[in-house]
Amino acid sequence: MHDINDLLLFAHVVKVRSFSEAARRLGVSKSRVSKAVARLEGDLGVRLLHRSTRSLSLTEVGEAYFEHCDRILEELSLADTAISRLHQEPRGKLKISAPVAFSTMHVASALPDFMACYPDLTVDLTISDRLVDLAEEGYDIALRISREPGQNLVARQLAPIRRMICASPDYLARRGMPLAPADLVRHNCLSYTFLDTQEVWHLKGGDGDVAIPVSGTLRINDDEALSQAVLGGLGLAMLPTFIVGRDLQDGRLVEVLPGFVPTERFIYAVHLPNRHLPPKVRAFIDFLLARFGPTPYWDR
Repeated sequence: MHDINDLLLFAHVVKVRSFSEAARRLGVSKSRVSKAVARLEGDLGVRLLHRSTRSLSLTEVGEAYFEHCDRILEELSLADTAISRLHQEPRGKLKISAPVAFSTMHVASALPDFMACYPDLTVDLTISDRLVDLAEEGYDIALRISREPGQNLVARQLAPIRRMICASPDYLARRGMPLAPADLVRHNCLSYTFLDTQEVWHLKGGDGDVAIPVSGTLRINDDEALSQAVLGGLGLAMLPTFIVGRDLQDGRLVEVLPGFVPTERFIYAVHLPNRHLPPKVRAFIDFLLARFGPTPYWDR
Protein backbone atom coordinates (compact mmCIF):
# COMPACT_ATOMS: atom_id res chain seq x y z
CA MET A 1 0.00 0.00 0.00
CA HIS A 2 1.49 3.30 -1.12
CA ASP A 3 1.62 6.39 1.07
CA ILE A 4 -1.24 8.68 0.01
CA ASN A 5 1.10 11.66 0.41
CA ASP A 6 3.47 10.17 -2.17
CA LEU A 7 0.54 9.80 -4.59
CA LEU A 8 -0.43 13.41 -3.97
CA LEU A 9 3.07 14.70 -4.61
CA PHE A 10 3.43 12.60 -7.77
CA ALA A 11 0.10 13.88 -9.12
CA HIS A 12 1.13 17.50 -8.52
CA VAL A 13 4.45 16.97 -10.29
CA VAL A 14 2.61 15.60 -13.32
CA LYS A 15 0.06 18.42 -13.37
CA VAL A 16 2.60 21.26 -13.22
CA ARG A 17 5.36 19.36 -15.10
CA SER A 18 7.94 20.44 -12.55
CA PHE A 19 9.41 19.14 -9.29
CA SER A 20 10.28 22.66 -8.16
CA GLU A 21 6.86 24.14 -8.93
CA ALA A 22 5.03 21.24 -7.25
CA ALA A 23 7.17 21.72 -4.15
CA ARG A 24 6.50 25.46 -4.14
CA ARG A 25 2.73 25.08 -4.47
CA LEU A 26 2.54 22.45 -1.75
CA GLY A 27 4.93 24.26 0.58
CA VAL A 28 7.44 21.41 0.87
CA SER A 29 11.06 20.95 -0.17
CA LYS A 30 12.02 19.83 -3.67
CA SER A 31 13.95 16.89 -2.18
CA ARG A 32 10.82 15.62 -0.47
CA VAL A 33 8.97 15.64 -3.80
CA SER A 34 11.83 13.85 -5.54
CA LYS A 35 12.02 11.19 -2.82
CA ALA A 36 8.27 10.61 -2.98
CA VAL A 37 8.38 9.93 -6.72
CA ALA A 38 11.48 7.77 -6.30
CA ARG A 39 9.72 5.68 -3.62
CA LEU A 40 6.76 5.07 -5.92
CA GLU A 41 9.03 4.02 -8.77
CA GLY A 42 11.01 1.76 -6.43
CA ASP A 43 7.87 0.12 -5.02
CA LEU A 44 6.39 -0.39 -8.47
CA GLY A 45 9.63 -1.41 -10.11
CA VAL A 46 9.02 0.87 -13.10
CA ARG A 47 9.97 4.34 -14.28
CA LEU A 48 7.04 6.77 -14.16
CA LEU A 49 8.72 9.94 -15.44
CA HIS A 50 11.23 10.89 -18.10
CA ARG A 51 13.48 13.55 -16.60
CA SER A 52 15.85 15.93 -18.28
CA THR A 53 17.37 19.28 -17.37
CA ARG A 54 14.74 21.11 -19.42
CA SER A 55 11.66 18.92 -19.48
CA LEU A 56 9.66 16.31 -17.62
CA SER A 57 7.18 13.86 -19.17
CA LEU A 58 5.33 10.69 -18.32
CA THR A 59 6.36 7.28 -19.48
CA GLU A 60 3.67 5.03 -20.97
CA VAL A 61 3.35 3.23 -17.64
CA GLY A 62 3.41 6.58 -15.86
CA GLU A 63 0.44 7.83 -17.89
CA ALA A 64 -1.68 4.81 -16.93
CA TYR A 65 -0.63 5.09 -13.29
CA PHE A 66 -1.37 8.82 -13.16
CA GLU A 67 -4.94 8.27 -14.43
CA HIS A 68 -5.60 5.92 -11.51
CA CYS A 69 -3.91 8.25 -9.03
CA ASP A 70 -5.93 11.20 -10.24
CA ARG A 71 -9.20 9.31 -9.82
CA ILE A 72 -8.20 8.18 -6.31
CA LEU A 73 -7.32 11.71 -5.26
CA GLU A 74 -10.56 13.07 -6.75
CA GLU A 75 -12.57 10.52 -4.75
CA LEU A 76 -10.68 11.50 -1.59
CA SER A 77 -11.45 15.15 -2.27
CA LEU A 78 -15.15 14.33 -2.73
CA ALA A 79 -15.12 12.32 0.51
CA ASP A 80 -13.52 15.24 2.38
CA THR A 81 -16.15 17.58 0.96
CA ALA A 82 -18.97 15.26 2.00
CA ILE A 83 -17.63 14.97 5.56
CA SER A 84 -17.14 18.72 5.75
CA ARG A 85 -20.75 19.33 4.66
CA LEU A 86 -22.04 16.84 7.23
CA HIS A 87 -20.19 18.78 9.93
CA GLN A 88 -21.39 22.15 8.73
CA GLU A 89 -25.09 21.61 8.00
CA PRO A 90 -27.73 19.29 9.46
CA ARG A 91 -28.00 16.40 7.01
CA GLY A 92 -28.07 12.62 7.00
CA LYS A 93 -30.24 10.53 9.36
CA LEU A 94 -31.18 11.66 12.88
CA LYS A 95 -32.14 8.71 15.10
CA ILE A 96 -34.30 9.73 18.08
CA SER A 97 -35.87 7.89 21.01
CA ALA A 98 -38.70 9.61 22.90
CA PRO A 99 -41.44 8.69 25.42
CA VAL A 100 -44.84 7.63 24.12
CA ALA A 101 -47.28 10.26 25.39
CA PHE A 102 -44.96 13.23 24.96
CA SER A 103 -43.93 12.14 21.46
CA THR A 104 -47.49 11.52 20.33
CA MET A 105 -48.72 14.88 21.56
CA HIS A 106 -45.74 17.20 21.04
CA VAL A 107 -42.76 15.71 19.17
CA ALA A 108 -44.51 14.19 16.15
CA SER A 109 -46.45 17.41 15.53
CA ALA A 110 -43.19 19.41 15.71
CA LEU A 111 -41.31 17.32 13.15
CA PRO A 112 -42.87 18.86 9.99
CA ASP A 113 -41.66 22.34 11.01
CA PHE A 114 -38.24 21.01 12.01
CA MET A 115 -37.74 18.99 8.82
CA ALA A 116 -38.92 21.87 6.64
CA CYS A 117 -35.93 23.82 7.96
CA TYR A 118 -33.51 21.01 7.04
CA PRO A 119 -34.56 19.33 3.77
CA ASP A 120 -31.36 17.21 3.64
CA LEU A 121 -32.21 15.54 6.96
CA THR A 122 -34.20 12.35 7.54
CA VAL A 123 -35.59 11.36 10.94
CA ASP A 124 -35.93 7.90 12.48
CA LEU A 125 -38.14 8.32 15.59
CA THR A 126 -38.69 5.43 18.01
CA ILE A 127 -41.60 6.05 20.39
CA SER A 128 -41.10 4.05 23.56
CA ASP A 129 -40.98 4.55 27.32
CA ARG A 130 -38.03 2.14 27.50
CA LEU A 131 -34.68 3.71 28.36
CA VAL A 132 -32.58 2.92 25.31
CA ASP A 133 -28.80 2.50 25.29
CA LEU A 134 -27.69 5.28 22.97
CA ALA A 135 -24.27 3.77 22.26
CA GLU A 136 -25.31 0.16 21.69
CA GLU A 137 -28.49 0.95 19.78
CA GLY A 138 -27.09 3.79 17.67
CA TYR A 139 -29.35 6.64 18.79
CA ASP A 140 -28.16 10.20 18.16
CA ILE A 141 -30.41 11.65 20.87
CA ALA A 142 -33.09 10.63 23.37
CA LEU A 143 -35.79 12.64 25.11
CA ARG A 144 -36.36 11.66 28.73
CA ILE A 145 -38.76 12.82 31.43
CA SER A 146 -37.08 12.45 34.81
CA ARG A 147 -35.73 14.14 37.89
CA GLU A 148 -32.15 13.35 36.84
CA PRO A 149 -31.20 12.69 33.20
CA GLY A 150 -28.70 9.91 33.95
CA GLN A 151 -24.95 9.48 34.24
CA ASN A 152 -22.35 9.41 31.46
CA LEU A 153 -24.61 11.43 29.17
CA VAL A 154 -24.77 15.08 28.16
CA ALA A 155 -28.20 16.45 29.06
CA ARG A 156 -29.98 19.64 28.03
CA GLN A 157 -33.08 20.66 29.98
CA LEU A 158 -35.81 21.51 27.47
CA ALA A 159 -38.87 22.29 29.60
CA PRO A 160 -40.44 21.64 33.01
CA ILE A 161 -42.92 18.78 33.28
CA ARG A 162 -45.59 20.08 35.63
CA ARG A 163 -48.36 18.00 37.17
CA MET A 164 -51.65 19.37 38.43
CA ILE A 165 -54.49 17.86 40.39
CA CYS A 166 -57.41 18.01 37.96
CA ALA A 167 -61.10 17.19 37.93
CA SER A 168 -64.01 17.75 35.59
CA PRO A 169 -66.56 20.48 36.38
CA ASP A 170 -69.19 17.74 36.64
CA TYR A 171 -67.25 15.85 39.30
CA LEU A 172 -66.63 19.00 41.33
CA ALA A 173 -70.30 19.94 41.10
CA ARG A 174 -71.20 16.56 42.63
CA ARG A 175 -68.41 16.20 45.21
CA GLY A 176 -67.31 19.74 45.96
CA MET A 177 -63.99 21.55 45.52
CA PRO A 178 -61.11 20.50 47.85
CA LEU A 179 -59.83 23.61 49.61
CA ALA A 180 -56.85 22.08 51.42
CA PRO A 181 -54.69 18.98 50.88
CA ALA A 182 -56.39 17.23 53.81
CA ASP A 183 -59.72 17.41 51.93
CA LEU A 184 -58.39 14.88 49.36
CA VAL A 185 -59.06 11.98 51.73
CA ARG A 186 -62.81 12.45 51.04
CA HIS A 187 -62.41 12.31 47.25
CA ASN A 188 -62.07 9.60 44.62
CA CYS A 189 -58.35 10.04 43.82
CA LEU A 190 -57.38 8.10 40.70
CA SER A 191 -53.80 6.83 40.62
CA TYR A 192 -51.10 6.77 37.96
CA THR A 193 -49.29 3.57 38.92
CA PHE A 194 -46.19 4.19 36.81
CA LEU A 195 -45.05 6.82 39.33
CA ASP A 196 -45.31 4.24 42.16
CA THR A 197 -46.73 6.81 44.59
CA GLN A 198 -48.02 4.01 46.87
CA GLU A 199 -51.32 5.88 47.33
CA VAL A 200 -49.57 8.90 48.82
CA TRP A 201 -49.48 12.28 47.10
CA HIS A 202 -46.58 14.57 48.02
CA LEU A 203 -47.66 18.21 47.97
CA LYS A 204 -46.39 21.63 48.97
CA GLY A 205 -48.26 22.93 51.98
CA GLY A 206 -48.32 26.36 53.60
CA ASP A 207 -45.95 25.12 56.29
CA GLY A 208 -43.83 22.87 54.09
CA ASP A 209 -44.19 19.62 52.19
CA VAL A 210 -46.99 17.29 53.17
CA ALA A 211 -47.74 13.63 52.34
CA ILE A 212 -51.46 12.97 51.87
CA PRO A 213 -52.78 9.38 51.84
CA VAL A 214 -55.35 9.00 49.05
CA SER A 215 -57.59 6.27 47.74
CA GLY A 216 -59.74 5.74 44.69
CA THR A 217 -61.59 3.30 42.49
CA LEU A 218 -59.18 3.29 39.54
CA ARG A 219 -55.44 2.72 39.06
CA ILE A 220 -53.91 3.06 35.57
CA ASN A 221 -50.33 2.87 34.31
CA ASP A 222 -50.94 5.31 31.43
CA ASP A 223 -51.40 9.08 31.86
CA GLU A 224 -53.43 9.56 28.68
CA ALA A 225 -55.90 6.86 29.69
CA LEU A 226 -56.08 8.32 33.19
CA SER A 227 -56.91 11.76 31.76
CA GLN A 228 -59.85 10.25 29.88
CA ALA A 229 -61.26 8.84 33.12
CA VAL A 230 -60.92 12.26 34.76
CA LEU A 231 -62.58 13.97 31.79
CA GLY A 232 -65.42 11.48 32.17
CA GLY A 233 -66.07 12.70 35.72
CA LEU A 234 -64.92 9.57 37.57
CA GLY A 235 -62.65 11.36 40.01
CA LEU A 236 -59.63 13.61 40.29
CA ALA A 237 -56.01 12.80 39.48
CA MET A 238 -52.55 14.30 39.35
CA LEU A 239 -51.86 14.72 35.63
CA PRO A 240 -49.05 16.23 33.52
CA THR A 241 -50.00 19.50 31.89
CA PHE A 242 -48.43 18.46 28.58
CA ILE A 243 -51.38 16.04 28.33
CA VAL A 244 -54.21 18.10 29.87
CA GLY A 245 -53.04 21.65 29.13
CA ARG A 246 -55.59 22.18 26.35
CA ASP A 247 -58.38 20.67 28.49
CA LEU A 248 -57.52 23.10 31.30
CA GLN A 249 -57.38 26.03 28.89
CA ASP A 250 -60.75 25.12 27.35
CA GLY A 251 -62.49 24.46 30.69
CA ARG A 252 -63.05 20.74 30.24
CA LEU A 253 -60.89 20.25 33.35
CA VAL A 254 -60.35 22.41 36.41
CA GLU A 255 -57.17 22.65 38.47
CA VAL A 256 -57.67 21.59 42.08
CA LEU A 257 -55.48 22.99 44.88
CA PRO A 258 -53.49 25.36 42.63
CA GLY A 259 -49.81 25.60 43.48
CA PHE A 260 -49.74 22.61 45.82
CA VAL A 261 -48.03 20.21 43.36
CA PRO A 262 -44.24 20.61 43.17
CA THR A 263 -42.39 20.58 39.85
CA GLU A 264 -40.10 17.58 40.16
CA ARG A 265 -39.47 16.50 36.59
CA PHE A 266 -38.18 17.97 33.34
CA ILE A 267 -37.96 16.87 29.74
CA TYR A 268 -34.30 16.44 28.83
CA ALA A 269 -32.52 15.91 25.54
CA VAL A 270 -29.63 13.54 26.18
CA HIS A 271 -26.78 12.44 23.93
CA LEU A 272 -23.40 10.80 24.24
CA PRO A 273 -20.41 13.02 25.08
CA ASN A 274 -18.97 14.34 21.84
CA ARG A 275 -16.38 17.07 21.47
CA HIS A 276 -17.71 17.77 17.98
CA LEU A 277 -21.49 17.57 18.36
CA PRO A 278 -23.06 16.82 14.95
CA PRO A 279 -25.02 19.79 13.56
CA LYS A 280 -28.15 17.62 13.19
CA VAL A 281 -28.19 16.96 16.96
CA ARG A 282 -27.48 20.58 17.85
CA ALA A 283 -30.18 21.77 15.43
CA PHE A 284 -32.81 19.46 16.95
CA ILE A 285 -32.00 20.56 20.51
CA ASP A 286 -32.10 24.24 19.55
CA PHE A 287 -35.40 23.72 17.74
CA LEU A 288 -37.05 22.05 20.76
CA LEU A 289 -35.70 24.72 23.11
CA ALA A 290 -37.31 27.41 20.98
CA ARG A 291 -40.55 25.46 20.64
CA PHE A 292 -40.98 24.54 24.32
CA GLY A 293 -38.88 26.76 26.60
CA PRO A 294 -39.20 27.44 30.34
CA THR A 295 -42.95 28.16 29.97
CA PRO A 296 -44.09 25.72 27.28
CA TYR A 297 -47.18 26.46 25.20
CA TRP A 298 -49.29 23.82 27.00
CA ASP A 299 -48.80 25.77 30.27
CA ARG A 300 -49.67 29.21 28.89
